Amino acid sequence: MNRFFITTPIYYVNAKPHLGHAYTTTVADSLARFHALLGEDVYFLTGTDEHGDKIAEAAKAAGQTPKEYADAISGLFSSLWPRLGITPSRFIRTTDADHKEAVRRALQQVYDKGDIYFGEYGGHYCKGCERFLTDKELVDGLCPDHKVKPEYIAEKNYFFRMSKYQGALLDHIRANPDFIRPRQYRNEVVSLLESGALEDLCISRPKSRLTWGIELPFDANFVTYVWFDALINYLTAIGWPDAPDFSQWWGAAEHLVAKDILKPHAIFWPTMLLAMDLPLYKRLNVHGYWLVRDTKMSKSLGNVVEPLDMAAKAGLSGMRYFFLREMVFGSDASYSDEAFIGRFNADLANDLGNLANRTLAMTAKYFGSVVPAATESDPADGELSRLALDATQNFVALFGAAQFSRALKALWELVRGLNKYVDAMAPWTLFKEGRTERLGTVMATALGGLRRAAACLLPVMPEAAEKLLAQLGQDPAAIRLDAEAAGFAPLAAGTAVAATSNLFPRLDLPAAEEKAPAAPKQKAKDKASKAPKAPAEKPGPAPEVAFEDFAKLDLRVGTVVSAAPVPGADRLYAVTVDIGEPEPRPVVAGLAEHFAADDLVGRQVVLVANLAPRKLRGATSHGMILAVKHAGGLALLTPTAPVAPGDRVS
Repeated sequence: MNRFFITTPIYYVNAKPHLGHAYTTTVADSLARFHALLGEDVYFLTGTDEHGDKIAEAAKAAGQTPKEYADAISGLFSSLWPRLGITPSRFIRTTDADHKEAVRRALQQVYDKGDIYFGEYGGHYCKGCERFLTDKELVDGLCPDHKVKPEYIAEKNYFFRMSKYQGALLDHIRANPDFIRPRQYRNEVVSLLESGALEDLCISRPKSRLTWGIELPFDANFVTYVWFDALINYLTAIGWPDAPDFSQWWGAAEHLVAKDILKPHAIFWPTMLLAMDLPLYKRLNVHGYWLVRDTKMSKSLGNVVEPLDMAAKAGLSGMRYFFLREMVFGSDASYSDEAFIGRFNADLANDLGNLANRTLAMTAKYFGSVVPAATESDPADGELSRLALDATQNFVALFGAAQFSRALKALWELVRGLNKYVDAMAPWTLFKEGRTERLGTVMATALGGLRRAAACLLPVMPEAAEKLLAQLGQDPAAIRLDAEAAGFAPLAAGTAVAATSNLFPRLDLPAAEEKAPAAPKQKAKDKASKAPKAPAEKPGPAPEVAFEDFAKLDLRVGTVVSAAPVPGADRLYAVTVDIGEPEPRPVVAGLAEHFAADDLVGRQVVLVANLAPRKLRGATSHGMILAVKHAGGLALLTPTAPVAPGDRVS
């Protein structure tokens, strides 16, 4: 039997869980369920990282010992996951006895090999990052992540010869293009490795300034650096080094992380494994950030989103679906109640929920809630069967490749196709005309397609998918996605089904969303003297311009030839557009948050073709692609029918 081992980062216990933690863990849970539905043996690992400077400081501020503090915050994580329908195989803690023993064994092994040495080092230490930063990493003398000036610390410590393994790691990444995905993060790591020699990694902290950590096995005056400790958890959980099936599990290991911890997982961890004479993990999957109204979450701004609040709005299934459908994996995504509820109403209430309810209601009305036999066929039935098979195969392939948004988009081709099929076949008319055999085939085919959609949704939103399958008289435990991708058939005649379905009632936008955002806390004292802000309005008309000025714009329709992320820019794509010129026009467009790169290729867009060239993040843009920003995201301006590349908008 094939194996699949998926891990989240072990979350640092300096703060309670938030939207980002919930997203990562939901994705891991969905992948675990997906691979189990393919018949694979699955192990899903998550947990908490509990040592280091920040924990010791937070505990002191709370008037607790580090262990008391870690127990409390770790408990918030472990108790949250069942409430979000997340079922890990193990919840690991770096204070667990087996983990501490594994860390000591790993340290001793690398030390005995000669890859850990004692030395003196002076450097810029960021407490937020809990590591020394190089001069290259500083931006205007500040940590790029925490925006504070690091403290210069000179002290004696133990160092891991990370530089020794730079070449071997670079060779592995080049030989295995899918080792880090999506590709932009692979390119980022390759660029970093190619830019110069790696520095060796400081892997200890003297007890004179930190005692909360795992003591080095070869020097009791030092504790282990938090990253060298934390990363070992991926080995601890599957019994390294003594478990008889360790190698089988490790050969199937895939890590899931956010982009802010790319370097530790893509460089620190592989070089540690090479020093331990262990194979590298199979794959590193990297996702972007969740923003709130295009702004990073912050307590001071009052825009932190609580996972349980999301679930309360639309249920666990609505929350999980939004997570996987809304974020293009690898890019940043923005949360707002408008986007969340809009996606729920459009996809789940209108498309899937309406399809389920009316199909079951008609089966109840015409056949007493028993699936009829499919006897009288029509070419439309064959078209739907092909659509169902294509959608399922595309869903399985894309989901397995961590392209979750595209996978669900592919599945919705079936959901919307089923709605169109029911509309076109008009069962109500067939009933009035007494065409019972044709009516039976239509209902059995529609129900079969609905069962197929529900089966594919089991890893995404298991709660709702299981309920829908039960309404269709199906056993969720009998579903195998590899079998679903192999063929399609109407629902078996004689199956008893429910009379109605109301899994996704439409949601209303909370009234609070209509209010203006609260003023920042530092301005609270001015609130009494100022009137409340009015609700945000759409922009009014711009100043008039002369026709001659408008006529200066050269608006052309073009076809997107290629699209790829701009290195180091989360929101930008480097796009080439065919507008009838000898070579496609290079354009830099801020579309990465809203579209997968592959989804843009082949689409027709409107381009401002005579805009002066402009440099963005090192790439030159020779034009601007026009789009409309709305509550649900971004929409491209495009002709209603295909036109020749280069045709002018007039």
